[in-house]
Amino acid sequence: MIDIELTPAAVNRVKAILVAEDKLALRLAVKTAGCSGLEYVMETVEEGSADDLVKSFDGFELYVDADSYNTALRGLQLDFQQDALSSAFVYNNPNEKGTCGCGISFSV
Repeated sequence: MIDIELTPAAVNRVKAILVAEDKLALRLAVKTAGCSGLEYVMETVEEGSADDLVKSFDGFELYVDADSYNTALRGLQLDFQQDALSSAFVYNNPNEKGTCGCGISFSV
C-alpha cells in the first residue's frame, strides 16, 4: 500500500486536469535537480509502468516508481491551494530536510 495522501482539493484538481488533457492517471516522482538535490515531477499519463506502485483515488490512479517512493515520497500529502492571485499544488513532505531559497528543489 502506498502511503501518499491527496487532499480533497488535490483530488478535485487532478480530476479536472485529467479530463482537460484526456488522460487517465497521474504519475508522481522525484528527479535530481536544483540546488537542494531533488525536484518533484508530476505528469498525466495513460497508464503506469509494470514496476510502478499504484494507489487508486476517486476517478483516477496514482503511479509512483519505487525509487522515488522509497527515497522521498513515502508519507507525502499533496494539497491544492488557490486564492485570488495564485493556485498551486503544495507538497507536505515529512521526508524533507531542507529546501532551496526559491522553493523548487528539496533535500531528504
